[in-house]
Amino acid sequence: MKLTQLGMVGYGEVGKIITAGLQSHLQSAHVWDLKFANPISVSTANTAPTEIQHATQAGFIACDGMKALCTASNFIISAVTASQTLAVAEEVARYINKGSVFLDLNSASPATKQAASKVIEDAGGHYIEAGVMTSIGPYGIRVPMLLGGAIATDLAPQLLGFGMDVKVVSPDIGVASAIKMSRSVMIKGLEALVIESYTTARQYGVEDHVLPTLAETFPSIDWQQTGAYFFRRVVQHGKRRAEEMRESANTVKEAGFEPIMTSAIAKKHDWVAGLAREGVFDGLEKKPKWQDYADRLIAHSKYKPD
Repeated sequence: MKLTQLGMVGYGEVGKIITAGLQSHLQSAHVWDLKFANPISVSTANTAPTEIQHATQAGFIACDGMKALCTASNFIISAVTASQTLAVAEEVARYINKGSVFLDLNSASPATKQAASKVIEDAGGHYIEAGVMTSIGPYGIRVPMLLGGAIATDLAPQLLGFGMDVKVVSPDIGVASAIKMSRSVMIKGLEALVIESYTTARQYGVEDHVLPTLAETFPSIDWQQTGAYFFRRVVQHGKRRAEEMRESANTVKEAGFEPIMTSAIAKKHDWVAGLAREGVFDGLEKKPKWQDYADRLIAHSKYKPD
């Protein structure tokens, strides 16, 4: 199938970047997000008219619902929060044109992706899972993705032609997600560990002793800059990351293990995200030092050493 009409479900950071990157390669680009239907989104301060205006000015067609998007598209991409992965697939399955491709970018467990695949395939669509292997911001549509699915090998050349960086890992659904989610345990775990370690060191006034020892053990890492980056990403995207880690916990469970560490990571990201929503980090400069974030956490912490 030649992919010609894009339908992007989810008009957040990922959806905007991917749609912009693919727009010139396709005949049309339709977008839909729950924010379009709500006067004010529960997750952002943007009003529906603002988001719709953003899409229109970018040259995209903002749809008034999932049915309109699916009717106008033969290449549907789902880029929503992890917890909505299956719900979006189920909604798309109600309206998808037979033979259309559904590319699932969401960070979900293998079992969730398999369930999403079934509803799309049962409705006559072609389901492809993608494991997005790093933050999309610096890469745009060149962000590395691992693909899985029965037609992934057939689809890959078109995606490569669009400028995407894709690699097929399996015809089976769940393999790409297992790779992605296993990696996420480590990456999001490092973020959580850095936040907890650095803030504790800052509270005790020993960060100038702790960070040099990390540099001695792992000399290839700039622990100051990496720390600032980890704090910033969790503050900006902690809610989404926490949802991803809950799906990572499901992945661990599906493998037969208790997700002790992964559940704790989700809790840490959720905690930081909650403070961000309360405004704890408001007013910081554009790219703060990690110490600025840590100082805000210390100031608002309920737990103080005696």
